[in-house]
Amino acid sequence: MPSIEVGPDSTQLSPTTVPRRPVAFTLAVGVLVSSVVFGVFGGGFTPKGTQPPLTTAIENPGNCAGCHGNYDATHNIEPFPTWSGSMMANAARDPIFWAALDVANNDAPGIGDFCLRCHMPTGWLAGRSEPPTGSTDGCAMLGSLDEPDSDFEGISCHFCHRMMENDNPPAGEDSLYFENGQYWIDDTDCTTAGSGPCRRGPYDYAGGGTPPPHEWAFSGYHLDSGFCGNCHNVTNPTQTLIDETGADTGIPYPVERTYKEWQQSDYSTPGAGQQTCQSCHMPQTSVSPVFACAFESNDRTGDLAVHRFVGGNTWIPALLRDEYPNLTRTDSYNATVAWAEDLLANQTATVQLTSPPTAPIGGTLELSVRVTNLGGHKLPSGYTEGRRMWLNLQVRDATDALIFESAAYDTATGDLSLDAQAKVYERKSGVWNANGTNECDVVDGGGAHVFHSVLDNCIRKDNRIPPRGFSGGSDPETQPVAYTYPETTPGSGILVNFDDTSYSVPIPGGAVSPLSVEARLYFQTTSREYVDFLRDQAVANSFPDDCITRVSGTPVGMSRGELLHDLWQTYDRSPPFEMQLGSGSVALTSSIFTDGFESGDTSAWRLTIP
Repeated sequence: MPSIEVGPDSTQLSPTTVPRRPVAFTLAVGVLVSSVVFGVFGGGFTPKGTQPPLTTAIENPGNCAGCHGNYDATHNIEPFPTWSGSMMANAARDPIFWAALDVANNDAPGIGDFCLRCHMPTGWLAGRSEPPTGSTDGCAMLGSLDEPDSDFEGISCHFCHRMMENDNPPAGEDSLYFENGQYWIDDTDCTTAGSGPCRRGPYDYAGGGTPPPHEWAFSGYHLDSGFCGNCHNVTNPTQTLIDETGADTGIPYPVERTYKEWQQSDYSTPGAGQQTCQSCHMPQTSVSPVFACAFESNDRTGDLAVHRFVGGNTWIPALLRDEYPNLTRTDSYNATVAWAEDLLANQTATVQLTSPPTAPIGGTLELSVRVTNLGGHKLPSGYTEGRRMWLNLQVRDATDALIFESAAYDTATGDLSLDAQAKVYERKSGVWNANGTNECDVVDGGGAHVFHSVLDNCIRKDNRIPPRGFSGGSDPETQPVAYTYPETTPGSGILVNFDDTSYSVPIPGGAVSPLSVEARLYFQTTSREYVDFLRDQAVANSFPDDCITRVSGTPVGMSRGELLHDLWQTYDRSPPFEMQLGSGSVALTSSIFTDGFESGDTSAWRLTIP
């Protein structure tokens, strides 16, 4: 993705707004049946911001690669190759997305248009995600899944660098939006070089420098976290939030709130500790000299954001690398995986294990593990279905015999054992009273996990760790649910950014001293329960075979849910990544007296035999 060399703001005109026609749908899940009027078709789910079709189509990222790649063979800082392996570039290649899209369209016909706006903006802005010229299942998108320069390039260079703050929005609209992909796209001729829309970015030539040969405009918006909020706050347009008592709050249902979580943290507060989304996920390179393009005309030392865009997803980039070699992005995918692993291992959390120096054989070992969130939003954040983090605790004796384990994970099956002391950090969403239980139901009548994301209207659990300075403890959209985080000081309204978990470990009589204790924090992109659900939905509802072609031309021959399940099995079942390890050693002591007087204190001994 190009780091655009830009200058002063150009004139911003209102993008084309296309009216939508109304249509109504009926939703059903289990015993829940609700009639929902979506108001307008297609764009009606996100009726604000730029609407298709554009006057000037989004350009293919390959057009940017010639100047913004292949000029620095030593440092991995070039905008195009660093972007091309990211989940931003591959948002429309993720098999989890496609399997989930089928379930969404089945639960709420036509709502796929709402999802495609962020995942495939090139095709969405061209009108290919809705009838009459497109379809909400993505089948009308141009190109093949593993074809560069197609609609499947996801969040592309030209798309991001045409986003803007609209200084002259249509009547009744705002200059900026911060959810549901309601972005504004510059669709008028720029005033600088060239004849197309401005390519916007954070560089200004008012003080000198060589301008780029294409259209450009300075954009402070591209440095602001609100830029990312467009797609990293997601609100269901068809449901309102039901609280823990069963009352309808009237608040549109919060699907994801990564941007708002950041807003409610210390990281959004101006000052020395402020961190934007970009400063963490697009870190500045330390290379000197460094350039944003092949002309090497402007040294950007200390001012070149590397287009990594990494989060916690280490699984999908590796899967795409091996499954679709036709993309020829092996190095880019490898770099994305390495950056994601580094982020998870070194910048996301710490684990502190507290254990006593000794414990009695045949007694109980009391332990505590603290996990501290170092990030600028909840941990974990983002798309909550299947995404989770957990603590695995193991206690072994001197012979390496495992005497206790909590939250054991079976790599052969993908099963996580939920013992009584297991700690799993996650958000569980559900449908209120779906099973006639008068509560937020997250399983079906048979006890299987369900993930009907577009039908969800309640939150059963949210114990994800808050970021530092989190003020959202009483906000229904972001507050913990069925879990409590204390305030930093009583009455402050600010929650702590750590979680303490206590363990009671029984020590068997045959244990050999000393004991070794290890607490591991794991992150997993998607769970077996979610992958099984998506496959089972595809089978139960007879979803059609995947319509999206591959360059090879070989039909997939199965539904997207079944394909995802096959890929999940083939590529190691979304293996958990070990983020942090806390360890300790405990010496065992023998109990000589059954009445517990091992200390040698004889003052309480009886002087006579009873």
